Amino acid sequence: MPMHCSANHGKGDPHDVAVFFGLSGTGKTTLSADPERELIGDDDHGWSDTGTFTFKGGCYAKTIDLSPKAEPEIFATTSKFGTVIENMVYDPYTKELDFQDDSLTANMRCAYPLHYISNASETARGGMPKNVIMLTCDARGVLPPIARLTPAQAMYHFLSGFTSKVAGTEKGVTEPQPTFSTCFGAPFMPRRPEVYGALLRDKIAQHGATCWLVNTGWTGGAYGTGSRMPIRATRALLTAALDGSLAHSEFRVDDNFGFEVPVSVPNVSDVLLNPRRTWDDKRGYDAQAKKLVIMFEENFAAYEAHVGEDVKAAALKAA
Repeated sequence: MPMHCSANHGKGDPHDVAVFFGLSGTGKTTLSADPERELIGDDDHGWSDTGTFTFKGGCYAKTIDLSPKAEPEIFATTSKFGTVIENMVYDPYTKELDFQDDSLTANMRCAYPLHYISNASETARGGMPKNVIMLTCDARGVLPPIARLTPAQAMYHFLSGFTSKVAGTEKGVTEPQPTFSTCFGAPFMPRRPEVYGALLRDKIAQHGATCWLVNTGWTGGAYGTGSRMPIRATRALLTAALDGSLAHSEFRVDDNFGFEVPVSVPNVSDVLLNPRRTWDDKRGYDAQAKKLVIMFEENFAAYEAHVGEDVKAAALKAA
């Protein structure tokens, strides 16, 4: 199964694999470069009958607002010889990079060999994924920071591929634009989306992987009103998901989207876990959530005739 995703595994444990699906700008590179885990690769992997492997020998990271505190591993590569810097403003005398200046474009990048990440896997291979993470950037600010999916829900959300195009990823995109990109990478998938969706559902079921939908977009309101999801909270939630502790939390079933959302997680505000509570305008949240459900329903119409009854049952339906 070809996947537009990043991947890592536990330190010294290549069988504890996590894969991170997501469009550019949703956090694939940032979140997989976890100092507490070993990086398999930041983009484009395969999931075979023997495990997970990367197709590439390097990484390609966004550098706008790159922080040594939030992203120490990636930040360190920008000063290493051989790293290719793209679209960045720099001091012509000291060669010091300006990570805030997007006057050329917000699509500032660095490309570097995989081994420039200090905790990269030596083999760039791992076992069967234990956790499958689907990264979505919800510019409407209504999805929770993390939700647990059944295999059928995983296939549904994989086929939907809901996210937002963010500034600096495509020409003409200057602010987040909600979009659906099937398989979280439509341009890279030549076959019918249901082929890849069925592969994912079957592999999740066969190997007992747990699937999570993670919102790295907005909270407390839509873009322009709310704020970007705190990366610290996202990392804390992913740590709990990957070490297995999150599975033992108390969950609630979301009224709008039908998936399971944790009620309380250490080091994460309970309010953040319930996006409606983060909005000052509760009616505004309800209206945006209903609009998003309708968008999902309309988008899924193109796939409904090609999927099984379990996936149809998992599909979102407007009240």
